[in-house]
Amino acid sequence: MNARDLLTRLEFAINIAREAGQITLQFFQRGVDVELKSDASPVTIADREAELYLRQRIAMEFAGDAILGEEFPEKAGDSGYRWILDPIDGTKSFISGVPLYSTLIGIEHAGRSVVGVIQIPALDERVYAAKGAGAWYQRGNSEPTPARVSSKSKLSESLFCTSEVKTFYNVGRGPAYERLQAASWLGRTWGDGYGYLMVATGRAELMVDPKMNVWDCAALQPVIEEAGGTFTDWSGAPTIYSGDAIATNGKVLDEVLEITREFPAKK
Repeated sequence: MNARDLLTRLEFAINIAREAGQITLQFFQRGVDVELKSDASPVTIADREAELYLRQRIAMEFAGDAILGEEFPEKAGDSGYRWILDPIDGTKSFISGVPLYSTLIGIEHAGRSVVGVIQIPALDERVYAAKGAGAWYQRGNSEPTPARVSSKSKLSESLFCTSEVKTFYNVGRGPAYERLQAASWLGRTWGDGYGYLMVATGRAELMVDPKMNVWDCAALQPVIEEAGGTFTDWSGAPTIYSGDAIATNGKVLDEVLEITREFPAKK
């Protein structure tokens, strides 16, 4: 892995994330049909069309790279790079007409996510990063500006975001939500990829999800880390593979882990 490889892939990822986001907007607030997958999560034609577009573009530009996406089988590769795609992170928000859903693109190398793009199509906002190159925020076609986490040092001063309160209770972690909410200055369900963008740009101090898939996480880790924050699982390990996630500005991480470590994932 070298810096030029990363930056080349990052630039391409930014472009195709915007393009795939435009595909989703063709269906947004249009009353699309919704199907339920085997895990009872919803999926729409917008999810599938956007992921197919991403796969086709990546395969043409980086034929040796592997591709893992939420909606279709994995494509093998031999380059050492793997693209991890979530065409619509926040499908429930999308089908409800809420403009906070995102298109997520992560790139993994040697088992670690090293490039990430969080694109918010309906707001035309994005934050992106490559390992060692910093994190950057952009709205529309404006000049990108550095993305940095906030400097708040106490949970009692912090904005706590999550995707859906009910999920904490569904996986037996309801008391963790209650304690995080009580300890924080403010709690809001500005969730999915948008909540992580909020942390990366210093607008929120922590985003905690009790249940995550790898395609939910891959884009997030490099963005949060390059913005100066931390992306870990509930035990504090910096991984995208544990099935849960915590993003913080770094300064409140210890307080958050004091709560989440009491509620380990069920085996």
